[in-house]
Amino acid sequence: MMEQFKHALFYTAIGKYSIVVVQLLVQAVLSRILTPAEYGIVAAVNIFLVFFQLLADFGIGPAVIQNKELNNKELNDIFSFSLYIAFGLAILFVFLGYPMSLFYGNDVFIPISMILAIAVFFYGILVVPQSILLREKNFKLVNLTTVLGSVVSGVISIILALLDFSYYAIIIGNTARAATLFVVFYMKTDIKIKLTFNWEPLKKIFAFSRNQFLFNFINYFSRNLDNLLIGRFFSASALAYYDKAYQVSLYPNQVLTSLVTSVIHPILSDYEEEKERIKNVYLRISNLLATLGMPLSVFLFFTAKEVILFLFGGQWDGSVQAFQILALSIWVQMILSSTGGIFQSGNRTDLLLLSGVLSTAFNITGIVIGILMGQIEYVAAFLVLAFTLNLIQANYLLMIKMFKSSLLDFIKVLRKPLYLAIMQAGVFWLLPELPLNVFFSLVVKGLVFLIVWIIGLFITGEFKRLKLELERARGIKE
Repeated sequence: MMEQFKHALFYTAIGKYSIVVVQLLVQAVLSRILTPAEYGIVAAVNIFLVFFQLLADFGIGPAVIQNKELNNKELNDIFSFSLYIAFGLAILFVFLGYPMSLFYGNDVFIPISMILAIAVFFYGILVVPQSILLREKNFKLVNLTTVLGSVVSGVISIILALLDFSYYAIIIGNTARAATLFVVFYMKTDIKIKLTFNWEPLKKIFAFSRNQFLFNFINYFSRNLDNLLIGRFFSASALAYYDKAYQVSLYPNQVLTSLVTSVIHPILSDYEEEKERIKNVYLRISNLLATLGMPLSVFLFFTAKEVILFLFGGQWDGSVQAFQILALSIWVQMILSSTGGIFQSGNRTDLLLLSGVLSTAFNITGIVIGILMGQIEYVAAFLVLAFTLNLIQANYLLMIKMFKSSLLDFIKVLRKPLYLAIMQAGVFWLLPELPLNVFFSLVVKGLVFLIVWIIGLFITGEFKRLKLELERARGIKE
């Protein structure tokens, strides 16, 4: 298993880090060309695009990865089914612009939906070939292709933005990304397009995919209701400020967490019956993510202004306070993002679904309270509280219901990372305001963070633990 993890992590690291760099560069350029109002329109329509991607997946992707008994003919049948689903959803998305225009009070969503219908189709039909490649543990191809898609999307978006295509620049770029991914994934698998299919393979994966789909469906609303309501009751600019703050708060997940979480299910699915092994892997992952995430949350809380203005420019200062609040939840989101793959690996998508229901209840409650209070900063604050409650319920279901263990096992791995976070908070609280521009202030504070973190690792003994994990990752120790 360690050899598989090494291989998976290596290519996933290349993919994830390259994508983050590409996205940051593209966003840094586009944010200085497009206005917050234009970004707000894109953020509003993306809510519906993500929902249709969810419908197109239908829980099929993870089910294909989990079920090792599916043969090529059965995979072809599943792909043909997804082709019909994708086509039907694309047609539906063409007409979605009309109710969207009524909901937001802006006719611009009618032509936008017609363009994005193409993206919906390609996102729908790439699910099966991508899942087959992950099932075969071809992480190299999947990650390099994803990087290629991001580059294609970024280049097209920047060129069109410079040509005054406004928000269409991002929308057309996103469509090009989906098409690129499908073409490469399809060419690298043995599946073929055919008009007929057999229902039997779908019955094999129904139970798993049903629970996975219902979880994704519920999780969608808990993760996107904030943007939906802000776009409806606040201005497009307010939505853009909030969405930008939220997206930046997800970058640590993309850089640090997704590197590990994206390979959890494909690798650990081979050890479905070995719950103790899965538990130990989860606790080690949680400790590592907390060791990185807790101090980082504190650092970003104190450097929110520098981060936002450096990345996007002065016109995005309306995102600073919301990002400062959301930064406090970064470590929580990092650990939470790993729980889905653990539920899947243990073949307990029933518990994953229950966790999704509870998450939705907490998130929606927090979002609605924040909306009623009338500011995006309140929405951010109550979401932080909701994420914290979700961390508790998810780990209760994992540790007690799935692993038949104790919640204390999870709490123990957070103790030393908490000490590291407290040290960071103390130092930055005492650090005086620096008479420097945004860039140099961020550099100096980054160095302070790094020095304090390293000192904290030695004081708490976490340095030895990290060294051991690195040795395990290299296959030096089991």
